[in-house]
Amino acid sequence: MESTRKVLSVLVILAMVTSQQAAPVERRGKELINFVCAKTVNKEMCVEVLSSDPNRSPNADLKDLAIISLRVAAKNASGILSDAKRLINDDKLSPDIQQGLADCKETILDAESQLEDTLAALLVNSMTDTQVWLKAALAAIDTCDASIPGDDDILSVKSVIFRKLCNIAIATTRQSRNQFVNHVLAQTSA
Repeated sequence: MESTRKVLSVLVILAMVTSQQAAPVERRGKELINFVCAKTVNKEMCVEVLSSDPNRSPNADLKDLAIISLRVAAKNASGILSDAKRLINDDKLSPDIQQGLADCKETILDAESQLEDTLAALLVNSMTDTQVWLKAALAAIDTCDASIPGDDDILSVKSVIFRKLCNIAIATTRQSRNQFVNHVLAQTSA
């Protein structure tokens, strides 16, 4: 009887050790930032953006990184909107360009709203919606660019940055979605 109890104790200890070793180690902070950014086209910019929040970045999980990237993209969109508003009233610009700027202003307002919707979807773990809203924000900036002739104006330069920021947000939310799906699948199979 005593030997059976010892064998059972050893088996329980082995099971505990094995289950702890099998549990995935969740990346956080700088390690997670490097992991996520390695999958992006603009790795250096991605690392810079995701490391930019002194409070969240050092111990960030995927949702934190998505929030950081969305906030930076929203700030960029606000800058584009401010520039568009300022340029609309420039009498030196042709009426066609002023109309294009007015159209751009409206689509940037849409993009800002879509980034807010993305954040709301992220906070309630609606991962599919995060991708939909981010893609809508990218479409809005494309519409803005198409409404203004040329590609060397300040708005075009900032819109390139906006696209890169949205792509960083897409990468972080996609990783977050994958992690969420894996978590749900693990819960249902347990």
